[in-house]
Amino acid sequence: MQIRIALPDDVTEMFRVRLSVNDNKMTQEALSAHGITHQSLPAMLIDQGRGWVAENEQKIVAFAMANATESTIFALFVEPDFEGRGIGRQLMIAAEQWLAEMGCSQIWLETDSNLDVRANGFYHYLGWIEEGIQADGQTKFIKCL
Repeated sequence: MQIRIALPDDVTEMFRVRLSVNDNKMTQEALSAHGITHQSLPAMLIDQGRGWVAENEQKIVAFAMANATESTIFALFVEPDFEGRGIGRQLMIAAEQWLAEMGCSQIWLETDSNLDVRANGFYHYLGWIEEGIQADGQTKFIKCL
C-alpha cells in the first residue's frame, strides 16, 4: 500500500471511492448540492488544501482531504473491500501531520451522528474528542496537535 499526495488527475477515482462506501453514503447529486463536484475538487487540493490517496497495485482505494485555513479534515473514505487494514489510520496520520506543519494546533472534523457509523469509534480510537451535535445533525470532533 502506498500513500501519496493527491493530484487533480485523481479526482475521478476519489469520487469512485467516495460513492462506494457503506457508511455516510451520498449520491453524486447530493455531493453536488454541497458544492463537491469534479470541477470544484481539484481546487481543494492546492494552497491551503491537500489530499492524500492510498493506492493498492496502482489503484486508488482510499483518500483523505484537509484544509489548513479551516483547520479541518473534511474527507476520509476507504473502499469497503479495503477496510480494516489500517489505511484510514495512515491517511489520518498524514493529514494530521500536514495540518500541524501548516501551524494548526487544534483541528476538527464532522461525521454522521448515528452511533452505528463506524467512523465515530475510529475517531475516538485515534484520540479525537467528541465536541457535540451540530445544527446540521453532524457530530463534531476536535483534536489538539
